[in-house]
Amino acid sequence: MPTPTTVYKIVEKDAWAAAEAEGVYRGAPVDHADGFIHFSAADQVMETAGKHFAGQDGLLLVAVPAAALGADLKWEPSRGGALFPHLYADLPVSAVAWVKPLPLSPAGHVFPELDA
Repeated sequence: MPTPTTVYKIVEKDAWAAAEAEGVYRGAPVDHADGFIHFSAADQVMETAGKHFAGQDGLLLVAVPAAALGADLKWEPSRGGALFPHLYADLPVSAVAWVKPLPLSPAGHVFPELDA
């Protein structure tokens, strides 16, 4: 399977506003605890939302070209042995391709169209 070209991060709106003001996203508490920023590929991010953000409103979906993260992005086994993208650095806001709302509906989060 080819390595995805875009990786995704689910971020709380307030945390992203702080990152934009600072020019860098340093991660959520779970990222700090694990020593890297958790990302998901397009085929993983919906499950990530359901598992870690169920029922949570006020979220954004941040899309980042994997190539923009360089060697600091590592694909490592995680949930069920699947390879997940982990960033061992802060995320420069300038590396981000787009940020879109991740609204909550009665059926769960509503995702925009994703790039692979």
